Order: sequence, then C-alpha cells, then structure tokens
Amino acid sequence: MKTIKMYINGRWVPSINEETIEVTNPSNGEIIATIPRGNANDIDDAVKAAKEAFASEAWRRVKPHERGYLLFVMAEKIRENRDELAELETMDVGKPLAQGYADIDAAIRYFEFYAGAADKLMGDTIPIQDGIIDYVVREPIGVTGHIIPWNYPIQIMSRSVAAAIATGNTVVVKSAEDTPMTAFKLTEFFAESDLSDGVFNHVTGYGYEAGAALSSHSLMNHITFTGSVETGTAIMKSAADNIVPVTLELGGKSPNIVFSDCDVEKAIDGVVKAITQNAGQTCSAGSRLLIESTFKDTFIEKIIHRFKQLTIGPGLENKDIGPILNETQFKRIQRYIELAKTEGEILFGGKEVVVEGSENGFYIEPTIIDNLKPDSKLAQEEIFGPVLSILTFDNEEEALQLANNTNYGLVTGIWSQDISRAHYLASRIDSGQVFINNYGAGGGIQMPFGGYKKSGFGREKGWMALYNYTQVKNVAIQYR
Repeated sequence: MKTIKMYINGRWVPSINEETIEVTNPSNGEIIATIPRGNANDIDDAVKAAKEAFASEAWRRVKPHERGYLLFVMAEKIRENRDELAELETMDVGKPLAQGYADIDAAIRYFEFYAGAADKLMGDTIPIQDGIIDYVVREPIGVTGHIIPWNYPIQIMSRSVAAAIATGNTVVVKSAEDTPMTAFKLTEFFAESDLSDGVFNHVTGYGYEAGAALSSHSLMNHITFTGSVETGTAIMKSAADNIVPVTLELGGKSPNIVFSDCDVEKAIDGVVKAITQNAGQTCSAGSRLLIESTFKDTFIEKIIHRFKQLTIGPGLENKDIGPILNETQFKRIQRYIELAKTEGEILFGGKEVVVEGSENGFYIEPTIIDNLKPDSKLAQEEIFGPVLSILTFDNEEEALQLANNTNYGLVTGIWSQDISRAHYLASRIDSGQVFINNYGAGGGIQMPFGGYKKSGFGREKGWMALYNYTQVKNVAIQYR
C-alpha cells in the first residue's frame, strides 16, 4: 500500500489535520493507497504558493519556448514510464488495461501538443488611425485550479494542466479522491522538473472539502472542472462570488443515430464501444441508440450478439468491460435498471456479475433497454454505466427531435452513407461534437471538446483550450 502526500510549493506534505483517505482497487476492493484528506487550510497554502510563483520574476522570465521544452520533457517522462502508468490507471479506475494504455498515450500527446503551442499563441494589430499603433496580446490569466474527475484522471489532468502551463499560468490540481494514483505520478515528474517552486501544486481530499475550498478561494483566477451537473453548478456559483471564469465539461446523454443505409459493421462497432468503454463511466458515452424503425430488429439482433461476446473482469486481465468504480455508483446503476422494468423492457443484461477471485469488485452486465418513452428517466438522465437506451424514428426530422430532446448536448454520432443527410443533421443538432460514421475519432487531441446546454461551456483540447487560460489586453500607442 502506497502512502501519498500532497505537493505544495515544492514540498511533499501531509494534510495539516493529518487525516487520510483510503484508495481502493475497484476490481477487487483491495486498499492500494492512502492520501491526505486536505481541507481549506491546505488549499489556502497551495493557492498562495501558486499566486506567489505567478508574480515572481523567476517564472515571468521563463520564455514561451522554454515552457514548451518543460512540457516536452514531461511527455518524454510519461513515455518512459508508459507501462507503469498504464497499470496504475487500470488498477486505480478499473478499466481494461488496453484502455489504460490508450489514456497514457493520450496524455503524452496532450503534453506534446501544448508544448508545441507554447510559443505560437500570437496577438494582433488593429488599424485605428494614422499616428496610433494598437495591438492585442494574450496574457496568462494567473492561478488556475484543476478539479479532476475519477474516470479519466491522467487524460483530463494532462489536457488542462499542459494548456495552463504552456500559456504561463501557475497550477493547483485537486485530483479525485477515488483515483489519485497517476496524478501523484505526474506530480513526481513535475517535482523532478525545472519548474520553479509553486508553479505546480497537487492537493488531495474530498470534493466537498478540498474541491469546494479551491473553487471558492479568493485568489483563484480560473477553475476547470469535469464532472456532474450538480457539482459543476456549485462550482460555478462559488467562482461567481469572486468573479472568476470557469470551464465546465459536465454530463451527457449522447445519441448514436443509426440509419438503415449505414455501414452495419462499422456502426455496430461504434455503438458497442461508445457505451461499454470504461464500463460506460464516460461523460461522452453513447448511451442512447436512435435507430430507424425499419432497420431496428436487424440492428438490435446484431448488437445483442456482440454484447454476448464481451468479457467482464478485472482491468489488469484486460477484459472488454471492467468493474464499476464503487458500491455507490453500482447501486445507482442498479436503481436505473430496476426502473427499466416499469419504464421499458430489458432486452439484454442488467444482472450483477460475480467474478471469481474478485468477488469484492462491482461488476455488471452490459444492458440494453427498449420500449422507452422519449421523456422517461432512462432516456433523459445520465446513468454512467454500460446501459444502452433504445428509441426509434421514421425520418430525419424525428431523429433530429429525439437527438435534441434532452438537457444535454455533448457528443452525437451519425451513421449513414447519405452525406447530405449527415451534414443536414450535424448543422441542426445541439451538440458540442458531432461524429459522422465514427464515434470519437481516436480521442482527437486537436479537436475542441465541450458541450451545449447542461453539458457545460468552454472548450477543452485543441487550440481553443488555450483561450481558457489567457486574458486579452489591448494596448494603444500614439506616436505622433
């Protein structure tokens, strides 16, 4: 069992109250680490350290390309430790090892992408009148807080922290209390780097204590949060008291819209992966299948056949589906499945799975639910498990209406060989990302990611994410 400490102002420290939290492996319930139960006092130390570092001449003198070099070194450290990190992510979250490796590779790409961008964020000039030079620059916003979710810890930490440091900010990371292992490992890499003390800080603790203290701290300049709508709302309210901008990537009830003219095998593969990846514990999970009615029976039969082939077990055994994170999440999914018995019809799955040798893990069969009304809870609410809800349509307009008929708008998949139809739907769907004849585009480090409606606002990933961490200054010079 590993004992993890927080990293504040270049020092490894326990929480001030010396209380700890146990971290368990969701595959078998084994305790794998203890972390400090940080509170408002620990957060205050970290934020003040970051504020002092941001104001220091030492950090100001670091050139943009030098910040990029620091991030390239981080990418290389992750690559050198790829096997260890993949195992840590898999053991911590429970996801299959292949998905753990994919997350590590994505983390490498985030650091590489933002390392290359560090010295390429340009300003602009504005023609005013003769005798005046007017220019616009983007400056770092200051101390940035990064509240990391438990389902993709290394990916989401990497994408926001790399962008923040690339643009010259200082950072306080609050990792998820359930899955802090890879965040701790990245912190070790930062501690070994040439960053000045206080530029990067890592705190741990419960969201309602440490996370709340971070989002409400008066010295914060920006908060990035990925997680539930309820927590995102609370964070936004806290930040508003200090007039602090936030980037929120929240929940989803994302549809895959399947037409009868699709490439069937590609569509099946996309639909199955979109709901079973990380046991469905993904904000962008394709949890709604909107299927053309004339094609429904044929397609669902093939989906059920594919579900029957999926293996379930511990993440390190690299099965197709790993465990649910913990008992709380597991019982939540079970409540929705129980509701399906009255709101719809369970076509496949829905049962608890007992895995020999891992009886203390929380495993569940991938589940398909049919005969739902569009306004039912199972068609509207984020379940966060491997549960696929089916709705049918007869034409494009019905498909569009169903796709937009939730409070969310994160991701949409469209499966059709009719590219005119696909473009038409893409232009009218309320969704931050639309994928046509694919779902996810392999992670797409370069693609801006974020939601419409209650799926949040602001964009992570890609070039646009850099704007989260900068503020615009206009300078006008009269020279005659």
